[in-house]
Amino acid sequence: MIDRLDLQKLRDLPIEGVAERLGMSVARHKALCPFHDDHHASLSFSTRRNTFRCFACGAHGGTIDLVMKRLNMGFRDACRWLGAPLQLPPIGGESESASQKASPIGGGWEEAAPFDASRYERFFEHPWLNDEARRFLFQERRLDARVVSWCRLTSWRDRQGVAWLQTPYYDREGRLTGIQNRNLVRGAWPRFRFPQGARCGIYNLPVLNLLRPHEALYIAEGCSDCWALLSAGHKAIAIPSATLLTGEDKEQLSMINCQLSISFHMYPDQDAPGERLFLQLRQVLPTLEHHQLPAGCKDFSEYYLKTLPSLPYEGRGGYL
Repeated sequence: MIDRLDLQKLRDLPIEGVAERLGMSVARHKALCPFHDDHHASLSFSTRRNTFRCFACGAHGGTIDLVMKRLNMGFRDACRWLGAPLQLPPIGGESESASQKASPIGGGWEEAAPFDASRYERFFEHPWLNDEARRFLFQERRLDARVVSWCRLTSWRDRQGVAWLQTPYYDREGRLTGIQNRNLVRGAWPRFRFPQGARCGIYNLPVLNLLRPHEALYIAEGCSDCWALLSAGHKAIAIPSATLLTGEDKEQLSMINCQLSISFHMYPDQDAPGERLFLQLRQVLPTLEHHQLPAGCKDFSEYYLKTLPSLPYEGRGGYL
């Protein structure tokens, strides 16, 4: 069973951040309600109480309730979904949703067990990209092929034929610590899955070994922005999400700051969570430099696409 402290951590996750993880577009503490045919942003969020309420259909509750209702999950599976990026201990008992059980290559939840890297390492030795993954990475995101190779991105299909992109997380020594599975079907749910026990904290830590003294290191929000920064010629790491900066992540960043004589830079997303993340990081990295995105670019990925020269998708230059 999950203990009370971990359960409280899930309930304390910022409600608007959880809504955004669920694919809801939040603006001025409101969103279109996904529980009825809504056209007027009837669902409101209270950041003080950390709750949501729809004044049209009556749906209401906290973070766990929102996940249960949005993803049609039971309590245990909703807690698992919320807790995966935080690496909370698994909830005991059998999964309430058969679709959430683990696939042979890490597509879903497993029985309660620590992350077994040896089970997954072979999938990243010779990465393979299916058509959907190539379209996503090279046509939609227009990433440098060498960045995709450096990050060891690979792909697979589940039993229903759904294409997934697999993103490995490594520590600085190159040990596999976690995996993020991204659904490549636009608008499909769940959007992300994590094998049980996966530690998906700071992304792309091996790049630290390439840094020279006084060189710039960029901090991105999420893997996609990190790939864009790398493709643009910057050395970069990524925080999993603006709403999921953990104490362990902060300690690791503080240690990097002490060990390396480098400068830190960031293009925060053009939204409130992005700016909050910058301020949180600034407390750990006092010299972190803020770079302003141009108007009309919500994140660095958009900025990258708008400023990208018209070159072949898989033949651009980069530093990796």
